[in-house]
Amino acid sequence: MADLNKALAQIQAIRGQVARGSEFRGYGAETVAATGVLAMAAAVLQTVAVKTPAANMLGYLALWVSTAAVAVLVTGFQTITRTRRVHSGLARQMIFSAAESFWPAIAAGVLVTAALIRSGAPDLWLLPGLWQIFYGLGIFASCRFLPRQMFAVGLWFLATGALCLATGTGERALSAWEMGFPFGIGQLLLAAVLKFGHWEADEYG
Repeated sequence: MADLNKALAQIQAIRGQVARGSEFRGYGAETVAATGVLAMAAAVLQTVAVKTPAANMLGYLALWVSTAAVAVLVTGFQTITRTRRVHSGLARQMIFSAAESFWPAIAAGVLVTAALIRSGAPDLWLLPGLWQIFYGLGIFASCRFLPRQMFAVGLWFLATGALCLATGTGERALSAWEMGFPFGIGQLLLAAVLKFGHWEADEYG
């Protein structure tokens, strides 16, 4: 029995190594593009429903946190179902490898958001820029198993995040398009890379 367990553990380790060295095809370009459209729609909604976000931080946070939650749920569900179809026998390992790379950045974003909310309104204008930077770092961490063009998408989010931190004060603080433009365009760029940029020439449906 001990030999059997050891052999099974070695097989699992090998499968994990194969998963980490393979291109991940579980993200669907169409779903990712839809989250970009969702971000733009949320920005339009903010201009109507949360006209003065500095005076209505609860409404601002509710809008963008719920938008992010919907995007994560939709993308996560689609990723799981697509990975099972595309990667078949390695699906579980591929999903774990993808989550292992991206979730530390997401967790850091959640913790920093909670800390800034606790500190009070004066620092909350930092959130859009920080969210974009953390998201960009998550993309960089995922580049090892995604098309090489994904590096440019990571740079996009780092650049827009830095721009928000540099200029997003005063009247521009918490502008709807500080979120809508970077995430809207960025997700469309990400979708384009997923659709057309692959390590290999073959396509999966």
